[in-house]
Amino acid sequence: MRLSLSGVSVRIGPVPITEGCDLTVGDGERVGLVGPNGSGKTSLLRTVHRALDPVVGTVALSGDDVTTLGQREIARRAALVAQDSTPDFDFTVEEVVTMGRGPWLRTFESTTGRGDAPIAAALERVRLTGHRTRRLSTLSGGERQRALVARALAQESPLLLLDEPTNHLDVHAALELLELVRELGRATLCVLHDLNLAAAYCDRLYVLHRGRIVADGPPVEVLRPELVETVFGVACTQVTHPVTGGLLLAFSPLRGAPVPAPGGGASR
Repeated sequence: MRLSLSGVSVRIGPVPITEGCDLTVGDGERVGLVGPNGSGKTSLLRTVHRALDPVVGTVALSGDDVTTLGQREIARRAALVAQDSTPDFDFTVEEVVTMGRGPWLRTFESTTGRGDAPIAAALERVRLTGHRTRRLSTLSGGERQRALVARALAQESPLLLLDEPTNHLDVHAALELLELVRELGRATLCVLHDLNLAAAYCDRLYVLHRGRIVADGPPVEVLRPELVETVFGVACTQVTHPVTGGLLLAFSPLRGAPVPAPGGGASR
C-alpha cells in the first residue's frame, strides 16, 4: 500500500487550511504529521478517507485517485482511528471491533462465520480478548484506544490513519499504544502533538506550519532546534536518549517563565 498526496490544498468554506502539500507513505512505513494547533494536520488526514475533498491536488491510494473510489473501497484500503471517535452508544468492546468488518460485508450480511476470525484476531492483538463483553464506558482511556485500534485492525486495511491516538492518555498508555502500532508493521500516517513520541516511533516526519509542509525526512534531520523554535515557538536542544540511543528533544523554559530552584521539591 502506498499513499500519495500531491499539491493538496484544502479550504473550509472560504478559509484556506492547507496549501500545496505533498506527502507519501510507503508500504510498512510509519510516517508522522506534526505541527502546532490549527496548522492543518487533521484536515490533511481527512482528505485520505474523503471526509474532506481538496480544492486543488490529488490523493491516491495504491495509485488510484480517491475521488474515483467508493467509500467502501476506500475503507478497505485505509482504516481510521479519529479523535473523539468513541461511538455515541455504549457498545461492548466486541461490538465496536465488529464494526470494522463493515466494508467487507454485503448489505444485510451478518459478521457471523467468516467475519469472526478477524474480530478474534484483532482483540487478541490488542490484548483485549478478556474484555470483549465489557462496555466501552467501563474501560480506561488506554484500553478504549486499543479497542478502537482493534476495530481498525478488524477492517484489515493495509493503511492505518491515526489522529492523535495518544491524546488524553497517560505516559504508560501512550507508549503501550505506539509500541502496538509499531509491532503491527502496517503503513501508518499518524498525527501527533508530542515531538518526542513522534521522534521515537516514526520513520519519517512531515512538519506543517500555517498550512504548508515546511520540512520532511527522518526525525533527527527534521526536528532541528532552529525549525522547532520557528514553527513551535520553543527553544530546544537535541540530545541522545540514554537508553535507546535515539533522538530526544530537551525543551527550554519559555522566556519569562519561572525556573524552579535547583533541588526544589514539589509543593505540599
